[in-house]
Parts: sequence; structure tokens; C-alpha cells
Amino acid sequence: MKGLVHIYTGNGKGKTTAAVGLGVRAYGRGFRVLMVQFLKGLETGELAVISQFEPRFKLLRGKEVKKFTWNMTEKELAELKKSMQEIFDYAVSEAKSGGWDMLILDEILGSISSGLITVGQVLDFIKNKPEELEVVMTGRNAPEALVEVSDYVSEIHAVKHPFEKGIPARKGIEC
Repeated sequence: MKGLVHIYTGNGKGKTTAAVGLGVRAYGRGFRVLMVQFLKGLETGELAVISQFEPRFKLLRGKEVKKFTWNMTEKELAELKKSMQEIFDYAVSEAKSGGWDMLILDEILGSISSGLITVGQVLDFIKNKPEELEVVMTGRNAPEALVEVSDYVSEIHAVKHPFEKGIPARKGIEC
């Protein structure tokens, strides 16, 4: 089966949830799934579940990010960029190994818009990925160049969110 490319983007809640759901569906059909999370560090519910699916569903995270990029010093930004580059390189290497049927690049789009990974790097990977590899990317502000080379693009719009009423992220729902 030829692998296709998916994007879940937009300012609404549910992009990672959609990617995890697709990964679970694929895992349930015998796929080997690698999920790499960029820019995430908080403990979340999916970590506990996915760890039970190893080794056929593996989740890797980069270094914990405790600040927004616009609040970081130049040194902190350089360290974060190095960390994000390392996990991107790891994801590409693993994808090319043939050991995975699906690769989920969670918040890769945020890494691009933050200048930590270039759109050119991701385009190069997509254009040269193993033919049978299914690739899923999430995050806000999908670059047009990635939209053009993708097969599925879903935009999730926020209409209403409890954060607007001062309700913080809740365990099991947002984290």
C-alpha cells in the first residue's frame, strides 16, 4: 500500500488527539507506528497508553520545553533548535530504516513556524520518504508548500474553548 501524507492544522483543539487516534487505528490493524513529539514536555495521558503498545507503537519526545520561544534567550533558543533538529534527524533516520509503517510528527508545524526546523527539511523528507510510509504532521499554521504535497489536510478551527473562561488544561482532556 502506498503511504500518504496527512496534516492536522488550525487553531482548534484536537490535532494531536486526531493523530493519536489515527495511530491507534493503524496499530490495531498491525501497523508499526512511531510518534515523535516536538515542543511538548508536559505529562499527558497518551504517554501512559502508548507505552503499553511498545514496541510496535513508540512515542519519542524532545527535551522538555518550559517557556514559549518568544520568552527564551538566544542561548535557550539555540539549545532548543539543536534538540528539535536531533529529534527530527532521528525521525528521518527511523523512517528510512523501514521499521515503521506510520510516522507521526506531532507539532512539527509549530517547530517550523518557530524557526527550529525548516520547511525545506520537511519537504525534502516528504519527497524522499519510503513509498509505503504513512506520514502525519500536526500543528498550527501549515505552510502552503506542505499543504500542496500532502494528500489529506484537515483544518481544525476553534469556535469556543474553556481557556477563554479561565479554565486551565484538565487532566485526561487537554493533557
